Order: sequence, then structure tokens, then C-alpha cells
Amino acid sequence: MTEEEIQEPTEEEAANEEEAVDLETELKEAQAKYLRVLADSENARKRMQKERQEMTKYAIEGVLVEFLHPIDSLEKALQFAESMSDEVRNWAVGFEMLLNQFKQILVNHGVEEYHSVGKPFDPHFHEAMEMVETTEYEPGEVVEECVRGYKMGDRPIRVARVKVAKAPEDKNLEEKT
Repeated sequence: MTEEEIQEPTEEEAANEEEAVDLETELKEAQAKYLRVLADSENARKRMQKERQEMTKYAIEGVLVEFLHPIDSLEKALQFAESMSDEVRNWAVGFEMLLNQFKQILVNHGVEEYHSVGKPFDPHFHEAMEMVETTEYEPGEVVEECVRGYKMGDRPIRVARVKVAKAPEDKNLEEKT
């Protein structure tokens, strides 16, 4: 090798090389920043879409809950139809068909009724209206359903209002006091 080939880089070449390294570093930082911003915007889009779906779901849920009270009233009224006149029983058949249509709407939207009698009291699914002394049920079991509960998936949209069993008080203890 000759002396010309081994020459030290000039100041200008060194400055250009340093500038190229700086530009490469800047480019990598800009690319990383771009990817972070892109990921953030994608996450924000997904979050907004999920929030929109939840808002729609809860709006529908609110309307469905409002249907539950008239459904309860229809069910209670139809319980007495058998003891009425023939004309009332004929009307009851029509009302029963309407009731079934309402219940099908609930099912179509994922709403299920749940039965509580004979099951342990669960504060997430039951609201205790009264405690009943009984030996027929274990203490803490639901004895009677005053208002039926409904749920969407695993989450109750209206808890059942129930009467809960408790052990009878010992009469001998009361007499001694």
C-alpha cells in the first residue's frame, strides 16, 4: 500500500461520516417514534370501538330491564286466568302469546331468567326481602321468589327478590329468659 491509500481521512470526510452516523441515529429514533404513535393510535381506535360497543350494550340492557316489570305483571295476571270465566280465559290465551313474544325478545338479546328457590342465597343474584323460619330448607337457602331475577351472561341485570330460610328459634331458650 502506498502512502496515498493509507491517508488519514480529512476533517471534511470525518465530519461527513459523523453527520451520517447522526442522521442514521435520528432516522432510527424517528422510526421508533412513528411506530409508537402508530401503535398508540391503533390502541385508541380499539378502545373507542370497545367503549362504543359497551355503550350500545348498556343502552339496550336498560331498555330490556324496563320490559321486565310489565312482563312480571302479565305473568301474575295470567296466574289467575284459570279461575275466571271462559271469556277471560280466551283473552288470557292472547295475552300469553304476547308474553311469550316479549320473552323471546329477551332471549334474542341474551337475557335469561334464573330461578332461585332451593338454591343458596347469593347477594350478587338475590335481594333478601324476608327471613322465614323453616325446617324444610337449610338455613341460607332461598324459600320463595317474590320477583324473578334476570341475567345477561353471568351478570345479573335484575336481582331476584327472595325470602330466605333461617333455622327456627329454640322455644326453650325463650322460656328461660
